Amino acid sequence: MLKVRLIPTVLIKNGLLVQSKAFKRHQVLGNPSSVLWRLTNWYSDEVIYLDISRDDVYDLKRDDLNFKNINSIHEIIKEVSRKCFMPLTIGGKIRNLDHIYQRLKSGADKVSINTQAFKDPKFIEKAAKEFGSQCIVVSIDAKVQESGNWLVYIDGGRTPTKYTPQQWAIKAQKLGAGEILLNSIDQDGMGKGYDINLISSVVEAVNTPVIALGGVGKWEHLAEGIKTNVSAVSAANIFNYTENSVFQAKNFLFDSGFNVRKPAIQTIISEGV
Repeated sequence: MLKVRLIPTVLIKNGLLVQSKAFKRHQVLGNPSSVLWRLTNWYSDEVIYLDISRDDVYDLKRDDLNFKNINSIHEIIKEVSRKCFMPLTIGGKIRNLDHIYQRLKSGADKVSINTQAFKDPKFIEKAAKEFGSQCIVVSIDAKVQESGNWLVYIDGGRTPTKYTPQQWAIKAQKLGAGEILLNSIDQDGMGKGYDINLISSVVEAVNTPVIALGGVGKWEHLAEGIKTNVSAVSAANIFNYTENSVFQAKNFLFDSGFNVRKPAIQTIISEGV
């Protein structure tokens, strides 16, 4: 039986590491590459970097002689991949096959596509054919409506569509998506737990592996997510504020009897690498 993966998600906005709340408020936390040494040494199964920038400005706002500024997403990927000893997924602002190629060339193992996949569903099929389904993650951002149902939103959570997450996940699967990254806009950054009903509805609709994201505020929330039969649980904010966070999360899940890899702390790289 395959192990359930624990995947930290790192959010990047204009070159800076940020935390997010409801897709609207973004608090700057620091350098997007320096966090990688901790996630690697804490034995993360994978890591997802999502570029949520709305323009092409990448500036760490540092001009120290001993501090390297980063001016593009490709430089960020190269810097991160140099420290990354686990599968690396890069998402955000991917609009064509060349964008995928350039991210893979820079060091990504997989890419996460969202808005463009919805605007041009054949893009999923073309990408899967060109790079392999195992490389293509379709990201779905969902929001609850007054009716109690969910709709898929694109353009960074700003534009509603007419698709439910289940409908879009089924279509993405048919077109060749290798994984589904499912995020709840309502739960994002709230720390109240995953939208379990949303996750369950998508997991039951597809055979494609589903990664749950959005809302984790304590380790118990990860356990609740695993019970929906997802292939992986992911979180962002919580891993930035808890020492040895991935180790602690895995330790909790492992001791609770969940089918995760044995927790460990290892020294692969140092912070200055």
